[in-house]
Order: sequence, then C-alpha cells, then structure tokens
Amino acid sequence: MVKRILLASILFLTSIISAQNNDLIKTDGITTELHKNNIGKITFMNGNIPLNQYKESDFLKSFELTRKSDLNIRVFMNNSVINYLHQLNPHLSAEKLLQTGNLQFSFYIDDKFIYKENINYGCNFGSGDNKNTSTTFRVPLTSSKGEDWWAMYMWDRFKLNGGEKALTEGIHKLKIEIRPYLKNDKNDAIKTGDLIAKGEIQLILKTPKLTAEQIAVQPILPNSDWEISNFPFDKKKIEKLNTDIANYSLKEITSVVVIYDKKLLLEEYFNDTDRNSLHDTRSAGKSFASTLMGIAINDGYIKNENQTLNKFYNLKEFINYDVKKDSVKIRDLLTMSSAFDGSDKNSDSPGNEENMYPTDNWVKFTLDLPVDKSKTNGNKWDYFTAGVVLLGDILNKSVPEGLENYADKKLFKPLNITNYKWQYTPQKVPNTAGSLQMTSLDYAKYAQLYKNNGMWNDKQIISTDWVQKTLKHQIQIPERENQFYGYLFWNKAFSFEDKNYETYYCAGNGGNEFIIFKDLPLVIIITSKAYNKPYGHPQADKIVLDYILPSIIKE
Repeated sequence: MVKRILLASILFLTSIISAQNNDLIKTDGITTELHKNNIGKITFMNGNIPLNQYKESDFLKSFELTRKSDLNIRVFMNNSVINYLHQLNPHLSAEKLLQTGNLQFSFYIDDKFIYKENINYGCNFGSGDNKNTSTTFRVPLTSSKGEDWWAMYMWDRFKLNGGEKALTEGIHKLKIEIRPYLKNDKNDAIKTGDLIAKGEIQLILKTPKLTAEQIAVQPILPNSDWEISNFPFDKKKIEKLNTDIANYSLKEITSVVVIYDKKLLLEEYFNDTDRNSLHDTRSAGKSFASTLMGIAINDGYIKNENQTLNKFYNLKEFINYDVKKDSVKIRDLLTMSSAFDGSDKNSDSPGNEENMYPTDNWVKFTLDLPVDKSKTNGNKWDYFTAGVVLLGDILNKSVPEGLENYADKKLFKPLNITNYKWQYTPQKVPNTAGSLQMTSLDYAKYAQLYKNNGMWNDKQIISTDWVQKTLKHQIQIPERENQFYGYLFWNKAFSFEDKNYETYYCAGNGGNEFIIFKDLPLVIIITSKAYNKPYGHPQADKIVLDYILPSIIKE
C-alpha cells in the first residue's frame, strides 16, 4: 500500500515537472495544500471567498438557485491557460495563442449534455497576466451584487440554449467540464485539448410563491396625463404576463405600457419601479436625434438631410482625411450607412463605440476615423453609434441656445414632458447616442406622436413629411429578412395568427422597445434592464406576441 502511494506521488510529481519543462511561460505554481489536493477540480462556493481564506469546508455540494443568488466557481488547474494552449500548438507565439484560443466550458444537467461554449479570447480571469501565470481562477455564474463578468453572460446563454428548460422545479445535478481550445485562423476549425477540470453540484430550484397582487392587472392611477381606455382586453393574458415577470420566466422587465386608440389601456410596473421611475433605455434614445433633426430642418436651422459634413466641419483638420468624408450626408448618419470605418457589430472596428467612450472628445474621435474602402455613402447599413454623436453636435451648433434648450422648448414642453434626464458627451452636449431617461408614460407620448403623424393636441410638433421619411424603408438591414431601417427607427413585422402586423420601433440594449403599429391603433412601451443579455430583445418580442396581441386581437 505504501509502495503504491509512493509510486503515485512520484508519477504525479514527474507529470508536473514534465509539463513545466515544456511550458511556454513559468507559472505561479501550485503552492497550497488546498490546490494540491484539488488539481483538476471545479469547486462551487456561495459568493466570492478570497483564495487565501478558501477551504474545503466552503466547497458546496448543493445550492438553492434563486433569482438573486451568488453561485461562484473556483477552478484548480495543473497549469496556466497559455501553457495548455501551447500544448495544442507549440509553434504559435504567446500573443497568437491568446488571440486564437481560450477555455471551452461544457454544461450538463442530470448527466445530459446541454451547452458548450468556447469563450472569447478576450475573456479574462481577473487582473494582470493571469492567463499566462495563474493556475487557479474564480468567476461568478450568478450574482446579486452588480458584478459584470463574461461568465454570467455565458451562464445566461447556457440557460437560453436548453438550461432553463432542463432546470425545472426540484433537484438537478449540474456538471461543468473545462478544456482548452484553439481556433484555426484559416478555416475556423476548433482544436480542443484534454480535460483540465470538472466539477458538479446539486442545484435546488423552487418555484416562487406569488401573491394575488403580483398577478393582478395593475390599476391605472389618476393623473396619468392620458385619457383612460375602456377597451375590453383579455385580462387573463395580462395576468399570465404578470405571473411570468414575477416568477422571472421573463427577466428584468421594468414596465409595460399599452396605448390603444390614443388612450392608456395598460400601465404595469415591475422590479421596484413605478410611474415616476426614469428608465435608461440606452440606444432607444438615438431616435430623438432624428426627431430633433427633423424639427430643426423644418425650422430652417439646417437646410435638409442631404447636407454634407463639410458644411459643418473643416474635415481636413482631422486625421485620416479622405474625400469620401466630404460627401457624408446627414441622411447617411440617420440611416447608419456612412462610409466611416465604424461598426458596433465588429469589436475590432476602429469606430466601434467601445473605443469612443474612453476618449475625451467623441466628435473628434469620429471625424478622425478612416473611411472603409468597401463602403459607399448611403448604400450599406452598419450600426454606428459614433455617427449619431455627430448628429447631436451638428444640432447643438446649429439651433439657437444649444440642443438641450431646443429639445426642451420644441419637443418636450409641447408633450408636457418635464421629468427626464440626459447623459452628456465630454463636451457637455446632450448625448444623442442614447440613454435619454424618461418615464414609461412619457416614452409612450413620444411614440404616439409618430402614430399621430407628428401631431399632439392639435399642434404639429414634427412635420408629416419628416415622420413619413423617418418611418420609410430607407435601407435594408443585412441578414434580417424583411427588416429595414428608417431615420434612426427600426422596422419589422410581427406574425400573429397567420397575419403580419408591420411596426416601426425604437430599440435599446436590454430589450427596451417603443413599438408603433402601422395598421393597428396600438403603441407598446417595454422597458427592461436585461443589458447585454441574449434574451433582452427576444423577451420583448415574446411579450408582444404571446401576451399583448392575444389580449387585444379577437378571433
């Protein structure tokens, strides 16, 4: 028996020494008894227990998974990530390895495979050079503390791709396996290495008990600034909606407001919000730049949307000057079709919005961008937030007293919108890229204004011509069948009971949507905090198709 233990120890040490001899980078090593005893294990813990305080008695065998829980994993490896990648291809440099590979996570429920994800090469495990040297790491799968980790989005994608369906009420075994992977640059083929670590835990799920108040259709209180509708909708459908929001089948929804035939039909609030809450609807706020541009053109402060950037800026003062920049029209920025080398869909694009926010001058950032040789102004749709910042700057320098005062005077006051909050650029100009916060009822006024062809209380706020241009199919959205873009407004149709209902809508990260139906007297506002979550906009569509339309449209 003693000989067997001694032999096992020698083999274990030999494997470590052998691996280290072939390593690309020297690791931090395996220095604690806890690590030595748990190499190759994924351990589970409640919250973030620091490594120097972590002990085996903290390892969870079971965990009650609730809407607000803190399920973390700590992984004990025999080597660092880069050295595992090096074993897959010893000929690649450290830089190339970290650009083409990382870890692969596989999820099983009750021993049934559910989901696999090769995490992006940019996903890290804390600060410093930990992928080079660390042999252990911690990430949260769920968090109630406002953490923002790639692992939590991976967990959401696991749930979206079968995990939620498998995790029914009761007790389930969750198993996770981790392997290294490398992606071949030439053909995108994935090479996966041997198992690095695995672990399992019993998850306990209980259906939350809901109160009658949570389920009931919420009463519309007085002083809404809307006439109340008496349209006979199906209350059971809305009770089902409220149930699914309360039990978190629909996640992080904060409000649903429905206007029917110009009257307030539904006003529902969730997750600690109410009528006075200001909602950050992110890029849904871009549409206001279109509105204010139309008003400014109608007032004569800007000639028309075919004016080019060189009428507002000396473009030769900015780097990467190209004659294409001279011909960028306001219209190109309104339709996300300018020739700037900027794409929010492509994280490697120089004009990606995440590259803009850390700079001290967003306008200069945009005008300094090179042009994309593959683009012709006005011909190719590519989502480009920085271009909407330019629209705000053009408005700010063109209208009297600046954009903020102009918006208040020409748009918000006529709609009796007084409770709102702008974000600002570093130059203290209202940020037309998004995050203009308002109440749900005020967003409803804004959407209904377009339903009214720009009219409010018998006063023309936006010209009918501009409304029609805004909602027109100005440009096809690539890879989306029968979906179009107008002047910072989206277009799509909902298919319900074998009939298509065309809509125009404002959309923002998290599932925020202001939806205007073309052929129904219907406006829907959905606000949500599911920021960067894969289920954000699909949830909004589900709310429309599975709850609101069935409650209104009678067979």
